[in-house]
Amino acid sequence: MALVEVRDVSKSFQSRSGVREVLKSVNLSVEEGEFVSIVGFTGSGKTTLINILAGLLKPDSGTVHVAGKNVDQIHSNAAVVFQNYSLLPWFSAMENVRLAVGAAFPDWPRDKQLAHARKYLEMVGLGGATHRRPSQLSGGMRQRVAIARAFAAEPAVLFLDEPFSALDALTRANLQEELVRLCSVVGRRVTTIMITNNLDEALLLSDQIIPMTRGPRATLSTPISVPIQRPRTPDQLLHDHGAVRIRAKVVEFLTDFIHTSPSRASARPVPGGQLSVMEEQA
Repeated sequence: MALVEVRDVSKSFQSRSGVREVLKSVNLSVEEGEFVSIVGFTGSGKTTLINILAGLLKPDSGTVHVAGKNVDQIHSNAAVVFQNYSLLPWFSAMENVRLAVGAAFPDWPRDKQLAHARKYLEMVGLGGATHRRPSQLSGGMRQRVAIARAFAAEPAVLFLDEPFSALDALTRANLQEELVRLCSVVGRRVTTIMITNNLDEALLLSDQIIPMTRGPRATLSTPISVPIQRPRTPDQLLHDHGAVRIRAKVVEFLTDFIHTSPSRASARPVPGGQLSVMEEQA
């Protein structure tokens, strides 16, 4: 069994105009150590899906399993990095990270928790800012704290909800590099599922890219493999023939759904298995 298994997950919300079906029969399988990016339209339900996977939201139907265990509450061995940092404003960067360490390792003495928190803050280049509160940090620095907090908990699975979308291009590029480095520094590839609207970001980081259909009743399409050698750089991907084909495939899929009615899109069959664009084009 894959580390993350999602089967027939659906979710709807009640609104003034009636019931709005957001997700319909979503299936997903992620192997241990994989980095998977889910791309799609704004408002299609990507954040709803990541909240269900992390145990922050319950589906109406279907199941989510992580490491063979049913996810029916916040998963104890998973970490989430949100778009808006989600730091406690009255605590320092150190204490924001230490709280996550304390939740993950409650038996550790406080001194050990603080040393562990400092280690990860130093990894993201914030060793000299551990005493600062979020209001005293730039947006990029706040997101570095959020990333350090996530990795300091040493999770089995990392969920990323558009973690860099609010940042300028240079800060985004720097944090992407930090994320790749941290995934290797910890000694094992952390299984990661990322929501993003940035296809170039998905190509840079992912083993698989999964397009999401347009909502309402959004679902996931066939995973597209990204068999491009690591390490990758943005400049390399601009000229890599495989990356160009993958980018075109994802854009073609999403563009097709711009011209497809929601009812037809939700009824459209989604093939199983994995599609490798490089093999398909060979």
